[in-house]
Amino acid sequence: MYLIRPIQPDDNPAIAKIIRDVSKEYGLATDAGFAVSDPTLDQMSEVYAQANSQYWVIVDQYDNVVGGGGIAPLLGDTSLLEIQKMYLLPTLRGHGFAKKLLQQCFEFAKAQGFNACYLETTSALKEAVGLYEKLGFQHLNQPRGQTGHSQACEIWMLKNLEN
Repeated sequence: MYLIRPIQPDDNPAIAKIIRDVSKEYGLATDAGFAVSDPTLDQMSEVYAQANSQYWVIVDQYDNVVGGGGIAPLLGDTSLLEIQKMYLLPTLRGHGFAKKLLQQCFEFAKAQGFNACYLETTSALKEAVGLYEKLGFQHLNQPRGQTGHSQACEIWMLKNLEN
């Protein structure tokens, strides 16, 4: 049995380790501008305590963190919230948890008065790209805002929440 709940300070080390481990699994290098190189990776609960931000973790029956995902303002474009740091351990994948996290992000964005969500990803995460497409994200021809991902994330997507 799993539960999705807001991140707590005690969750910081576990979710940071998951992001690092999954990034390594998919070959996402720390020097290439992916989430794994984010300098705030070990302070996620503090980062997502800011306005218009939320991060949820998925925990097992023992309250062990096994995945997570969040949403926060897109730097450089105040009209959008950005889906961020969606990482799940292999045991959770393919069971609908990423979809549940994304739906929480959409509901949060709407509750905050936003009409769209943005994300950046890479073709190495093909399962994630497929899910984003299935949930109505549209591909963009260029990035929005200033995520700092450099050229690491070559896929840019936007979901209109008004539909």
